Amino acid sequence: MVLLTKEEGEKAVKLARKAIETFLTTREVIKDRYSGVFEEKRGVFTTLTKNHMLRGCIGFPYPIKRLDEAIIESAIAAATDDPRFPPVKPEEMDEIIVEVTVLTPPEKLDVDKKELPKHIEIGRHGLMIRMGYFSGLLLPQVAVEYEFDEEEFLSQTCMKAGLPPDCWLMEDAEVYRFEGQIFQEKEPRGEVEEVKLKSCKL
Repeated sequence: MVLLTKEEGEKAVKLARKAIETFLTTREVIKDRYSGVFEEKRGVFTTLTKNHMLRGCIGFPYPIKRLDEAIIESAIAAATDDPRFPPVKPEEMDEIIVEVTVLTPPEKLDVDKKELPKHIEIGRHGLMIRMGYFSGLLLPQVAVEYEFDEEEFLSQTCMKAGLPPDCWLMEDAEVYRFEGQIFQEKEPRGEVEEVKLKSCKL
């Protein structure tokens, strides 16, 4: 996957914020379209944080939409449709930091279940688990933030899917890994930086 430049990452985050603020005040979905990487189909998640606490996070794991369209839709959904939180109010956007994570396509791990932790690198990989009608996804930054090791990361992804924490060991569980390029405001409406994750391993 071709990585975004700093300028493209900044444009992505500003597009997400514009989409949210426009929708919250007018209920209209912006139609902004960009050229280059933004014309490519990419998976993407928009994450909102307020006072260092999660305020919303929704996205597209698979590259099914143009990047600009996916950013707009995921940003609005993160602000209004995350079932864990009430919808964001327009005045809250003064306190919310916007983060955009552009994903590589999920890669299914066809290995012995007990070997799965060896194929996961904390600080590099995000995880998605699918089993029957259930699915759950955690972005790479989650494992770093909470200092998960590989097995705990797998267990937490299972629980995100509404499944038992050891579901990743079950034969009919499908485990996928992916990578993400993260761009985030340093402060609400502030400068945008690319976030480089560090592994929690010593």
